[in-house]
Amino acid sequence: MRYIFVIFFHYVKAIHGGFACKSTRQHRHTNMKKKAVFIINLISGTSSKAGVPNLIEQTLDKEKFDYEIAITEYAGHASEIASRAKDNGVDVVVAVGGDGTVNEVARAIVHSNTALGIMPCGSGNGLARHLLLPMNLRKSIEIINQCEIHDLDYGIINGYPFFCTCGMGFDAFVSQKFAEAGKRGPITYAENILREGLKYKPETYVLQDENGTNQYKAFLISCANASQYGNNAYIAPQASMSDGLIDVIIMEPFDVFEAPQISIDMFNKTLDKNSKIKTFRCKKLHIHRSQPGVIHYDGDPVMTGEDIDVELKEKGIKMLVNPFADRSIRKPNALQNAAAELFNQLNIMREDITNQGRHIQAISKVIQKKLNF
Repeated sequence: MRYIFVIFFHYVKAIHGGFACKSTRQHRHTNMKKKAVFIINLISGTSSKAGVPNLIEQTLDKEKFDYEIAITEYAGHASEIASRAKDNGVDVVVAVGGDGTVNEVARAIVHSNTALGIMPCGSGNGLARHLLLPMNLRKSIEIINQCEIHDLDYGIINGYPFFCTCGMGFDAFVSQKFAEAGKRGPITYAENILREGLKYKPETYVLQDENGTNQYKAFLISCANASQYGNNAYIAPQASMSDGLIDVIIMEPFDVFEAPQISIDMFNKTLDKNSKIKTFRCKKLHIHRSQPGVIHYDGDPVMTGEDIDVELKEKGIKMLVNPFADRSIRKPNALQNAAAELFNQLNIMREDITNQGRHIQAISKVIQKKLNF
């Protein structure tokens, strides 16, 4: 069955007094309205989308846009609709759903003149939160009305495009468990982390980038184009979608005492200050691991082999952004910075004491052996 176009598409060839979208690369002066397609995934997230068509009709600026609405019917359908819209010269395609829907739509319009808009309706909304878009749907449409377009970066991992984050290790493992759970939302995500986290075994990875090769034993490796997983969990607080670089985060093995602080740092935007975190930036990255396993791209898990290639595509996608955003929100405040520094120092002291205790035990065993105890 073909996709369903639901309501309100006005074919207008020329409207005098119209408005053009603003782009960071060019300002197109035209009297034509912009064409927009809203692609709604009814099953994404945890809330009903029944009222979304009405909200679009009430809030979208009709002096700027003619629009249509399409409802997805199966996995991959959003990509098909977006690709068709791109081929038909649509100016803006709006993903109405979560990060999975956003990924489906976005990957169909890379390297084109069609821009991505987002109405966040998912359980995490990582990309929308990084872009500082409102979580309120009416306000998100008001941002679409502003139609400010920036050319931003995206990444590819083993052929799969990602726009927020990708990775391997524990976060890919949790993505797989999350997908298998059938339920959505932060509670399900937290349940998986708590249940699986302490028994997950770190792996050894060999990483090669423009600057050389290094080996790490890691709990997870994340490659970030944007700053967070979603739900304001900042895996890469310093990540930018316009710097032409991937932020690589290596989380080294940690014990049960260190786990709470890692979680706190993630939500306080101070994870990069944690002693268990190593970070660097690059354009291309090759990763080798000892066996095949799961990777994820924007939270979607997929099985792949021992070798993983990650590459950044600079300014490869046009996105509608929030011109009123306060970018300081992405930065930790002074109290969060101070708390992270304090806990990091305490953890280093605890490690030193533990190592000294082990050293004393080793010396004691040697002395006992020599005394024939």
